Amino acid sequence: MATALSTTSVLCWRNPQNLLVMPSSHTPCYSSQQIGILRTVAALAAEGRESEKFSSLLVTRRTVLASGVSLLGFPGESLAVVKQGLLAGRIPGLSEPDEQGWRTYRRPDEKSGGHGVGWSPIIPYSFRVPQEWEEVPVSIADLGGTEIDLRFASSKEGRLFVIVAPVLRFSDDLGDNATIEKIGPPEKVINAFGPEVIGENVEGKVLSSNVAEHEGRKYYQFELEPPHIFITATAAGNRLYLFGVTGSGLQWKRHYDDLKKIAESFRVV
Repeated sequence: MATALSTTSVLCWRNPQNLLVMPSSHTPCYSSQQIGILRTVAALAAEGRESEKFSSLLVTRRTVLASGVSLLGFPGESLAVVKQGLLAGRIPGLSEPDEQGWRTYRRPDEKSGGHGVGWSPIIPYSFRVPQEWEEVPVSIADLGGTEIDLRFASSKEGRLFVIVAPVLRFSDDLGDNATIEKIGPPEKVINAFGPEVIGENVEGKVLSSNVAEHEGRKYYQFELEPPHIFITATAAGNRLYLFGVTGSGLQWKRHYDDLKKIAESFRVV
């Protein structure tokens, strides 16, 4: 049964600063503001100016949150879809459609990303989406930094993202076998991490909360409004997983059932 949540935040996400770096091997889709920042960083670095002006271009998620920007939008609303297997470094993970026209995405074992030396490989996750949903690129200038592991989108129904974050971002004593229960109960988790997703305090925005269990692993499931979004949270190994499914007001009204079904399909396997 859905339960009302309190709004007292007791956890703190400790996130190091992320420096935006101009890529050399590909050209992601940036907003004009992001391109300006990247070009300025590159120019200052080339001139060797290690000054306060250069330091001021270090961007943290907390700084972004203070400006009211969230992870819900892509860096540029017209990102091109990643056709399976066509982009260098990307590995297809989608199955063929089933009888209902839904496909299952499973994070490929060979996919890069692991938060650096000393971290174990990311435990794969999976979810189901209707046939027209496709992967879209994750930019290095993404507001979630390296913790945004995946994005998918459908021009008709909405979009989703997966955040995979080391548990050391917020606790030093969870070890290498973390569970969502060890991190805290549902109300503490959504109050701590919800602002990282929607860009503002979640007070008064949590419509429902549910705890589901699949194959011994618990998942916290939330619905927030505004903005319209489902958030599923769980933990495995030494990482926290946040799965967000969102859409515009019209998409939410027309495709609510499908968006909820996508959110509830998330599993760490």
